[in-house]
Amino acid sequence: MNPIWQFSLDYGPALIWLGSLLLALWWGSRFPSARQLVTTTLVLTFVLIVLGAYVRLSDAGLGCPDWPGCYGQLTPKQAAADIQKAYAEAPQGPVSMPKAWKEMVHRYLASLVGALIVAILWQGIRHSRQRQYFASAQPRLGWRLPAVLLAVVILQGLFGKWTVTLLLKPAIVTGHLLGGMSVLGLLAWQLQRLQPHSEAQAANRLAGYRLWAVIALATLGVQIALGGWVSTNYAAAVCGELPTCQGQWWPETDMQQGFHVVRELGKTADGQHLSLAALTAIHWTHRLFALIVLIIVGGLAWRLYRQRIEQPLALGLLAVLAGQITLGLSVVYSMASEHLHLTWQLPLAAAHNGGAALLLILLIRLNCRCHTQRQHA
Repeated sequence: MNPIWQFSLDYGPALIWLGSLLLALWWGSRFPSARQLVTTTLVLTFVLIVLGAYVRLSDAGLGCPDWPGCYGQLTPKQAAADIQKAYAEAPQGPVSMPKAWKEMVHRYLASLVGALIVAILWQGIRHSRQRQYFASAQPRLGWRLPAVLLAVVILQGLFGKWTVTLLLKPAIVTGHLLGGMSVLGLLAWQLQRLQPHSEAQAANRLAGYRLWAVIALATLGVQIALGGWVSTNYAAAVCGELPTCQGQWWPETDMQQGFHVVRELGKTADGQHLSLAALTAIHWTHRLFALIVLIIVGGLAWRLYRQRIEQPLALGLLAVLAGQITLGLSVVYSMASEHLHLTWQLPLAAAHNGGAALLLILLIRLNCRCHTQRQHA
């Protein structure tokens, strides 16, 4: 079967899967307000991103090597015989019962998030057709942004499928990570647009920070992509010391091979094993760019705080940025040979992904506030 279009469920399990999606859609349509629905979806998406990082880092991404089922079944329990057979053939391989459950729980949650986003679009279409929402002083949901959100979610679902069927190609897995962050950012944007107008009509003191807010968001986006490239290439362990790497202030790197996008996991474009210098280039670039993020995002947040502009938001940015740096340093420290232990690495690395997601939410909020201030100036 073509791995791009693979669908592993037979009619019976597929109908049950579809029924569960319709049930989740019905649940989403029962929320009393659009803000509650969007907030719930945002929280679940954040959990999904952290869980996805944990699945990826615990090498469970191929725990069920087909999609959307697990060896054609809805649950690993139903596929126990196939999982045990695969584990017996390769005990150190990607398939085991714990890994299968991790992967399937991630898929279940992703399906729930997708259904809730369909519910958001449905509510947006309903609101757009009801005249009282046009006359109301409260912001309405609308349908355009939810439609974009649904399109991104569909693409994200395809990346999730291809992550499995195309055997964890770094470009696909990184695209899957960026898709999840894009969904989170769009949900944060949608939630900010649903804030009461009375909150949006604060004094226009953010005018001088609009460009810097955009630059900070773009810088964070690049760093998230670099971090995803580190994770999907398993390059975190090549530098297990600070501030040097492999005992050098500027280690040997191979940028061309490290950042060649279209290739297999652990391979160069011509099929050779990826060199240590290439992996070092990936890790080192992410580490250096973190300094740029610190300067731009930290400097912007500190300036806002000192000027008493959006102080709670500025403090949140500073706190999350400090926590994110601490987590990043802890991940590097845990990779040192004398400290190498998965008990430390997995929670720290997953939390590091969560910190990036929180920074994204806060910077989206800041940019929306700048834009709103401009509208109401």
